[in-house]
Amino acid sequence: MRLTSEGRVYLKKGRERRAKAGHLWVYAGEIARADGAPPAGGVVEVADHRGRFLGRGYYNPASSITVRVMTRLRDERVDAALLRRRIAEAVAYRRQHYEAGDSCRLVFSEGDWLPGLTVDRYGSYLAVQISTLGMDRLRDDVVAALQDALHPRGIFERSDLGVRAREGLEARTGPLAGEAPETVEVSVDGLRLLAGLKGGQKTGLYLDQRFNRRALQPYAAGRRVLDVFCNSGSFALYALKAGAESAVGLEISAGGLELARRNAALNDLGSRCTWVEANAFDALKEMDGRGERFGLVILDPPAFTKSAQAVEAARRGYKEINLRAFRLAAPGAVVVTSSCSYHLDPEGFLEVVRQAAADAGREVSLIEMRGQAPDHPINLAVPETRYLKCALLAVRG
Repeated sequence: MRLTSEGRVYLKKGRERRAKAGHLWVYAGEIARADGAPPAGGVVEVADHRGRFLGRGYYNPASSITVRVMTRLRDERVDAALLRRRIAEAVAYRRQHYEAGDSCRLVFSEGDWLPGLTVDRYGSYLAVQISTLGMDRLRDDVVAALQDALHPRGIFERSDLGVRAREGLEARTGPLAGEAPETVEVSVDGLRLLAGLKGGQKTGLYLDQRFNRRALQPYAAGRRVLDVFCNSGSFALYALKAGAESAVGLEISAGGLELARRNAALNDLGSRCTWVEANAFDALKEMDGRGERFGLVILDPPAFTKSAQAVEAARRGYKEINLRAFRLAAPGAVVVTSSCSYHLDPEGFLEVVRQAAADAGREVSLIEMRGQAPDHPINLAVPETRYLKCALLAVRG
């Protein structure tokens, strides 16, 4: 890792507010000039238009986010020691919320002041995603710090992210240290679950929803469950473990459904599950046409938008699936509905849900509004780290 700054970036007058408030991203349009000809991936200082120090981070002129700030302390160097301290702090924070060795997100990028780095722990194995050029250059230091802090049996890289292309990087997957199996079995809240280290979506399990899965369990007993966008079946299995009568899982990914079947079998719940490979929008419409009804409906879709420009289209998608969910909900049902689209804020999401309930002719009340699990900490200076919305709703009529 580079130990000293290799240049300095000056912000435009009037475009400094976000950086001064502590945001870790500096956009190309906020920069007046870069002095010292810093190399791509090199370390630069960030200064306001008068030259006053604001922070230090890594630089990529090819990215719309040109600087990712690593420290706001003038005397703190961006070096291997900083990386080790941040990873140690991230691990220590998780110990406040999770048992030793528990599966969780160990590093949450900007949430842990490590922009571009995500690390998940599954038993004795780590899954790593690197999304930015600056962090990509630090790969060896990341691996060394993780080995020293956690002594894993294996570290596997899952940097197969589309955002890497915007950083000028190719997708990259493969072992970083030790050996890693295709899947690893872990115990989460008393359930045996398989996490796909080398394939599938994200890095195995949707850990950000873990506490929300717990939250639905008091409403599960005796109910028929519909788990839409079920992936590997975790929501349905939490409900069945809590006493649900049966569950139907909808998922378009054959690989996700295979994991769901295996997870159900591991927990002796296979006889109470039906897994359906289908497009959720089409399947919900067909189920409504057949007059099917459920006492607990779960919606956990992928992000329908990753840009502000596509928010209206995303609203239409969220409204459609929620409308279908409300139509399929039996009187007295509970609907658990989520959005992981940062660009749709909590109030906007609830408004979409309200409109869907009205169009479905259902009377709905909010039981609880939830967010992401604590292993996905929200950096208050980086609102993009607060992305997950999860509403528990009672259908009264």
